Amino acid sequence: MAVTALLVDGLTVRFGSFRAIDDLSLAIDYGEVRAVIGPNGAGKTTLLDVISGITRPKEGRVIFDATGGSANVTFDVTTRSESAIARAGIRRKFQKPSVFEGLSVRQHIAIGADAGFRRRLDEPALEDRISEVMETVGLTEHADRLAGELGHGQKQWLEIGMVLASDPKVLMLDEPVAGLTDEETERTAALVRRLNRPDRAIVVVEHDMDFVERIADRVTVLHEGRTLFEGPMDKVRADAGVIEVYLGR
Repeated sequence: MAVTALLVDGLTVRFGSFRAIDDLSLAIDYGEVRAVIGPNGAGKTTLLDVISGITRPKEGRVIFDATGGSANVTFDVTTRSESAIARAGIRRKFQKPSVFEGLSVRQHIAIGADAGFRRRLDEPALEDRISEVMETVGLTEHADRLAGELGHGQKQWLEIGMVLASDPKVLMLDEPVAGLTDEETERTAALVRRLNRPDRAIVVVEHDMDFVERIADRVTVLHEGRTLFEGPMDKVRADAGVIEVYLGR
């Protein structure tokens, strides 16, 4: 039986009179890659902002099972700070790469590991973790290169590596293939699938529908802050409502 990692319950976010999220409820399980799609202004990034502690909702809650069902340790992330949420195991890669141009790839991964774990790793454990993550995201041969020397796709992978370094329970990726070449997009899709495992939930916001089809176990379509449709990608593509408001004909 699947264990729910995140339970979004009756979530409403207002900016003035505008409802960015309108009484939204959904559940994301451990072991799944969930894509969240929809037109601009549908509430996708706002949802990630709430889960990561940047935005406080007007109503509702987001319950996080921090143990994957192995113990009764749950809490409402809307009551916690950004740093507390990150330390609990919810990590996010933002839409635009934001790296330290003068630091090396290795230094970035070390920062990610040090910032995310509850306890500081000793030197051997930290080096092992850095090496493991660089290999996972395909940047081992660039370990000592400065981030400013990397291409756009490599910077995207570096940021994924930074959040991956802390071994997150929930990994959120906001438009991870924006601006990537077809080859880089393929590599990123393969990377996301490799990162999926039974004790991790992955949430991806993306506009590239071919990419979504390759990575997602389930897709949530948002429209005007509400769930328009939810299901596998083949069902999403065939739904008349989704075609009308988002995919086109």
